[in-house]
Amino acid sequence: MIKEIAYFACGCFWGTQYHMDRVPGIIATTSGYMGGTLSMPTYSDVCSKTSGHLETVQVIFDAETVSYETLLRLFFEIHDFTQRNGQGPDIGPQYLSAIFYTSPKQKQLAEYYVNLLKSKGYDVATEIRPAEHFWAGETYHQHYYDQNGSSPYCHIRRKIF
Repeated sequence: MIKEIAYFACGCFWGTQYHMDRVPGIIATTSGYMGGTLSMPTYSDVCSKTSGHLETVQVIFDAETVSYETLLRLFFEIHDFTQRNGQGPDIGPQYLSAIFYTSPKQKQLAEYYVNLLKSKGYDVATEIRPAEHFWAGETYHQHYYDQNGSSPYCHIRRKIF
């Protein structure tokens, strides 16, 4: 087993985590926050729109079972990567689309897919940023849809690759 970590922000972290959890080779996912200036942010801090953090999902995966490219494709297929002011009905900077890379290879692949989508005519709003400190979200945010027996309302997979 080769463990790797990826970080994806694509709107509400509940839906992102829901879809990532269903991929064979995923070891663990955690909903949390990344990209801001505040140490130990809370959900309330992030919703204030002043912390700079994005709702982000940490994905720990077995690279021998699932590739980072597979996760990137899923990331782009489960949200509107062209939306600039949030995601679906969730409006605000904490819901922006971003890939936080942990290695030069992840950065290269993220850039490749953004350029591929642009070549297909999409106006890609997704930011590509280096991973920073990840802050795990509150317990009630973890695996929210599974705990509540429901499914995402704004993360619906649509095939584009």
